[in-house]
Amino acid sequence: MPLGQLFKRSRPPLIGLDISSTAVKLLELSRSGSRYRVESYAVEPLPPNSVVEKNITDVDAVGEAVRRAVKRSGTRTRHVAVAIAGSSVITKIIPMPAAMSDDDMESQIELEADQYVPYPLEEVNLDFEVLGPSEKNPETVDVMLAACRSENVDLRNAAIETAGLATLVMDVESFASENAFALLTDQLPDQGVDKTIAVIDVGATMTTLNVLHNLKSIYTRDTVFGGKQLTEEIMRRYGLSYDEAGMAKRQGGLPENYTTEVLLPFKEAMTQQASRSLQFFYSSSPHSKVDFIVLAGGSASIPGMDEMIQEKLGVETTIANPFASMSLSARVKPQTLSNDAPSLMIACGLALRSFD
Repeated sequence: MPLGQLFKRSRPPLIGLDISSTAVKLLELSRSGSRYRVESYAVEPLPPNSVVEKNITDVDAVGEAVRRAVKRSGTRTRHVAVAIAGSSVITKIIPMPAAMSDDDMESQIELEADQYVPYPLEEVNLDFEVLGPSEKNPETVDVMLAACRSENVDLRNAAIETAGLATLVMDVESFASENAFALLTDQLPDQGVDKTIAVIDVGATMTTLNVLHNLKSIYTRDTVFGGKQLTEEIMRRYGLSYDEAGMAKRQGGLPENYTTEVLLPFKEAMTQQASRSLQFFYSSSPHSKVDFIVLAGGSASIPGMDEMIQEKLGVETTIANPFASMSLSARVKPQTLSNDAPSLMIACGLALRSFD
């Protein structure tokens, strides 16, 4: 049973490729000294139901969308970092002897894995990363074991191969998000040190809450809620096709009553969803508050969304922009990138894998 590549370090250059439920998001970064530059990016819509709740159901359709995104972005890079949803990954922190070599640790983890993973091991991709010395025992290290069903990895690989690319890094969405989160620290109180920060990522069909304390992820939870509900309400209310409704949502041109009768109820539902997700976090952890909320995902760009959440939840709220201090290549349009920025956190975290 081969170990997977959930954490494996790679060689640059890499494209970060986020396959969400409604779009393929591609991002390529370069670095000069400590400054990053956005070399190329593209967001390419997916046909309806080709990805359902982050699981690929139509490999060819996804592969074709990846191919179009590559063409549109103009990138020549052919190696990819891609992620699987946190909900399909089991992670477990286990202690291992500090003196053990990586090879011995790998053999030991393979021997012991069946007690941590509820699937037959021949159906699983496994990987591990040494986190550092254990607090309780100086002679052991904490090792994070990550496991997911091989079919989740295989379907992503197949779609990427269909597009003529090769996967070098297979990551986990919440880890990629955390990776990109490091670029937001200048926008946080005390740069996030000793603070509890909630990152609420509202995608098309799923909302992910990722809570970080002292810049490390301590809690993650997915719920079925997303911007697709707004698109579907626009379709129903104004008799538009799915594509027309999505376009109108982004570019405007809807009747006057849209703002009060359709958009406002969606914003209220999204605020309620954010509140509920945080209540789940409070009830399952020693924390009873968060210091700051970062909104990510496509719905974060809805005008006034951050203000409503800040007002209703009483927590300072900002919109994620991991590119705030990056320079852009000539082929990247600043305004378009700025609009898409909140939904590119995962793609950005994956693109940063080039520099590991």
